[in-house]
Amino acid sequence: MANQHIQPDELWLSSPHNFSQVVVSTGTRIIHCAGQTAWDKEMNIGGGDDLEQQMTQTLENVKTALAAGGATLQDVVRLDIYVVDYNADKVGIIGAVLGRFFDPDHLPANTLLGIQALALPEFLVEITATAVVDA
Repeated sequence: MANQHIQPDELWLSSPHNFSQVVVSTGTRIIHCAGQTAWDKEMNIGGGDDLEQQMTQTLENVKTALAAGGATLQDVVRLDIYVVDYNADKVGIIGAVLGRFFDPDHLPANTLLGIQALALPEFLVEITATAVVDA
């Protein structure tokens, strides 16, 4: 399986922001992970009201969900990141956490969306992931 990460010359350089502009996949199995939040197994919120800590716990949960489907973070081709009460000051936090989880040579394409609220008021971030692997 090969995921090709492409930076078109005609688009701005996205890798310093920890994502790829384009990912082309040739694998045979697609893993779709439901939106993950900072809840642990007992439904306790990891990170309290701190976005960085919630992002970290959320990505740990994404990692666990991917493993259940036979994938790793390196297999992720797309993320959708939903952030409550988003403002530009939060992009640095989000990018820094993504940089701790993803190899700079295997950055997924992603979309960052600022939203009013998530399912519960204590959730600050929710992330969906799509991975592609060989069967």
